[in-house]
Amino acid sequence: MSVIVIGGDRLGNIKDNLKSNGFDEIKHITGRKSFDRKVIIPENMDLVLVLTDFISHKTIQTLKSQFKKSNAKILYAKRSWIHIERTINDFIK
Repeated sequence: MSVIVIGGDRLGNIKDNLKSNGFDEIKHITGRKSFDRKVIIPENMDLVLVLTDFISHKTIQTLKSQFKKSNAKILYAKRSWIHIERTINDFIK
């Protein structure tokens, strides 16, 4: 499965944990810089994971229109592996 993570300056162990949960393609956008608003979400992504505590409000507003056009499932979580894991487990089930 593929995932794009939006938010967070660095992913740290989150990337390794996502790999161990079956995500083989992981892309990351920090979501804090002005040019992040112009990023296009690839159509082949299975999941878009938005880290809510590390993203600018303007960026999420801009990306929402792309979310609607995408076939990917959008999940929101805090930048804590426990929150992310719970959210992903609910998605997988």
